[in-house]
Amino acid sequence: MKTPELPPFPHQPKPYIGPSADEVLRLRKQFINPGVFLYYKKSMMLVEGKGQYVFDEKGRRYLDALGGIVTVSVGHCHPHVLEAVIKQNETLQHSTTIYLHPNIALYAEKLASKMPGDLKVCYFCNSGSEANDLAVMMARLYTGNFDMIALRNGYHGGNMSTMGLTAHSTWKFNTPHSFGVHHAVAPYPYRGPWPSSDPQAGQNYAADIKSVIDYATPGQVAGFIAESIQGVGGVIVFPDGYLKHSYEYVRAAGGVTIADEVQAGFGRTGTHFWGFETQGVIPDIVTLAKGIGNGCPMAAVVTTPAIAAVLARKVHFNTFGGNPVVCAQAKATLEVIERENLQANALKIGAHLSAGLEKLKVKYNIIGDVRGKGLMLGIELVKDRQTKEPAKAECAQILESCRDLGLLLGKGGLWARPFALPRRCASLWPMPILYWTFLAPCWLRYKPNACR
Repeated sequence: MKTPELPPFPHQPKPYIGPSADEVLRLRKQFINPGVFLYYKKSMMLVEGKGQYVFDEKGRRYLDALGGIVTVSVGHCHPHVLEAVIKQNETLQHSTTIYLHPNIALYAEKLASKMPGDLKVCYFCNSGSEANDLAVMMARLYTGNFDMIALRNGYHGGNMSTMGLTAHSTWKFNTPHSFGVHHAVAPYPYRGPWPSSDPQAGQNYAADIKSVIDYATPGQVAGFIAESIQGVGGVIVFPDGYLKHSYEYVRAAGGVTIADEVQAGFGRTGTHFWGFETQGVIPDIVTLAKGIGNGCPMAAVVTTPAIAAVLARKVHFNTFGGNPVVCAQAKATLEVIERENLQANALKIGAHLSAGLEKLKVKYNIIGDVRGKGLMLGIELVKDRQTKEPAKAECAQILESCRDLGLLLGKGGLWARPFALPRRCASLWPMPILYWTFLAPCWLRYKPNACR
């Protein structure tokens, strides 16, 4: 078999003149918290990006199919995004929300226009963790209830409150958290009792939400939070009807519904702009981050005027929320998604990739499942299709081999350690699920030829 090569690309990276990768690693070990982990047995250093590609310090090119962990929505260093950022940086780099500035207002209007129903009020912050923390507080204030329901296999962030919502031991420190949080069974068709082919699967999985309300809460809840497609958990697509029935149970118990769109949003699923739309529902609160600004530290909570009003009861302030530079970058990112029709691109290229992965599944028994929507795709690797024993070491080796060939992927899930790693990163997304999430427009031209 001929070793695949990346297709030609008309960009020459700048000569790198900074410290070596070994020196950067030494400095990082000395001055950066050891909880900040690294991928790969031999760490790689990225110093430049263009379109769908990134370059290491030696000028080698890689196809970034992970998109900076589901964050680069329109390609690295997109000219329209760069232009907006440079222009704003040269004008005013920071202004808080105690003053008027056009960028935050114009972007909020544009973002709200993409939301269905009465989801028209935005609050900007800095990360997905912060957005989810704020959404839960708003749910509790609005309903007057305390108990929250989240899902096993879900991930919602790394601060204290969102760590409580998260249901992966990999991401949970042994400190007090999870007060008032109850985790329902994950609607995981590949490993759960009901496959997606079962027309009642969504309703059957959702029944556990009702059971949790009845048996683990006072019967009244503040809300229910779920990723529209579970990302860190391994690209878990819920069976049809799951969110519809879950939302009905939660609202009947006095709660509000929160859709975590940090990974699934902004057209990545292809068929819809928001992941929750694939389930035919409208949540009460939506949280956004990662791809919202093509890499800038920004997040948002979008909700209804009635729910948003609870924050006016006290003073609530975010120093960097709505910063003029990040708002300019986020607005430009949304404009590129619209102008270059990237939702349709995600649908087209995602279908091409899915078809290819399904062919590989027929050929290789190690592939237990292929799943996802649009360009949010994953494959689950198993040693045996009957027992579904995770193929942890094989997953780790495939990740390494793909890097060697010039392809950067992500890995997700829960179980075991895929290979011997330094202590600081031994528990990094160890379940054998590889996934793709990139949304760059250039894939229309290059990706089909690169996947033969």
